[in-house]
Amino acid sequence: MKGRTDAPQDRGCMVGIIFFILGLGTLLPWNFFMTASLYFQGRLNTTEMSNGTLVVRKEYYFNNWMTLLSQLPLLLFTLLNSFLYQRISGAIRIGGSLVFILLLFIFTAVLVKVPMEEDSFFSVTMATIWFINSFGAVLQGSLFGLVGLLPQKYSAIFMSGQGLAGTFAAIAMLIAIGSDVDSETAALGYFVTPCVGTLLTLFSYMLLPRLEFARYHLDNSNKYEAETTDGLLKGSQTVVRYNTESGAAESRKLNGHANSTDEAAGDQISDATTKHTILSLEPAKASVKEVFKKIWVMAFCVTFVFTVTLSVFPAVTADVRTYFPNTNWERFFISTCCFLAFNINDWFGRTITTWIHWPSKESRLFPALVVSRVVFIPLLMLCNVQSRSYLPVYFHHDAVFTVIMCLFSLSSGYFVCLSMSYAPQLVEPKDAETAGALMTFFLALGLSIGAAVSFPLRALI
Repeated sequence: MKGRTDAPQDRGCMVGIIFFILGLGTLLPWNFFMTASLYFQGRLNTTEMSNGTLVVRKEYYFNNWMTLLSQLPLLLFTLLNSFLYQRISGAIRIGGSLVFILLLFIFTAVLVKVPMEEDSFFSVTMATIWFINSFGAVLQGSLFGLVGLLPQKYSAIFMSGQGLAGTFAAIAMLIAIGSDVDSETAALGYFVTPCVGTLLTLFSYMLLPRLEFARYHLDNSNKYEAETTDGLLKGSQTVVRYNTESGAAESRKLNGHANSTDEAAGDQISDATTKHTILSLEPAKASVKEVFKKIWVMAFCVTFVFTVTLSVFPAVTADVRTYFPNTNWERFFISTCCFLAFNINDWFGRTITTWIHWPSKESRLFPALVVSRVVFIPLLMLCNVQSRSYLPVYFHHDAVFTVIMCLFSLSSGYFVCLSMSYAPQLVEPKDAETAGALMTFFLALGLSIGAAVSFPLRALI
């Protein structure tokens, strides 16, 4: 079967580039809303005079609610996607999600120019965050299933693109802040950027079926079954018969001189043999419970990593204040030392798993290192988070906060990517897709738990 040995090549790494862009596109909604926290807080947490001092009129806890309402739909729609997977084609799920995400980004950009009361703006923004992340969850789950059909390195490329989405958003925010235009125009330009990015993601997805390498792998199972059937039908000129007298199998060639009775019997036996052979080429997939028993350590790891990460980022870290207030640096501090530092190091952590795989998937050190990341929670809570009521500030300087953030994000990206890459390797190839779907669910579970935990942690400060 020549089609299986002479596999096409990914010329110019075009499929890799497309999956990198698709990875970036899946996390644009989360990252652009998260990085724009200063813009949203500026429109929500307005101040008024009370006894000669400025006080916040109403605290909306935007970062906490934004995190929770971003991750809950991710968990719910990741579960829903397992049902949609059987009933709605991948093209509709992926293409449709991208179209709705694009429309919601356009709506958010338009909303910048619309004056609204704080409560109404908060409600509309939260609803937008819910819906845009719901479509993002369907998109991400569908693309994880799609990239799982390609060689393993493409999963790392896809996740590397996801890691770069935050860096892309942070740089866009820095450009908006550094521009000389007014804050409203800067915010409009900022939200137009993901519209362009989502449009590029949609065009990239539409290009994918036109590439021979992608077609070969994405349609591989159907092609293989068709080729196997054709080959067996063409080569089934040998009739296998069971001799009841001798109790042995007899085999002889059919030819034009064979009588019609033998020919008909031979055709029936040949058809039955062919069908049995085709079925035997497709071993039954293991149950979800059986797959989970093999990957539960990796499932725990990815859940725990994201629980720790989302419990303090951005709900706690976005409220850290610079050691040098009332300076021009104050405008750029959070965008640089919180969001940019996190996303660059998270992306770097994901990327280096392409070359480094330590500890091994069988090592007990791996889950131990994952659990040890819990130390970052008190470290970040003891930075200069404002306002605070209970805990003291131990780490005042910007440099200390930045170093903690770099180690925090580097370890997050590294262990997440390693967990997601290890899980399919712990099961049979036929169960790799089930393992990927399970890991996507536990990834979403970790994000949701972390978002929920962020409320009491922020209150403790």
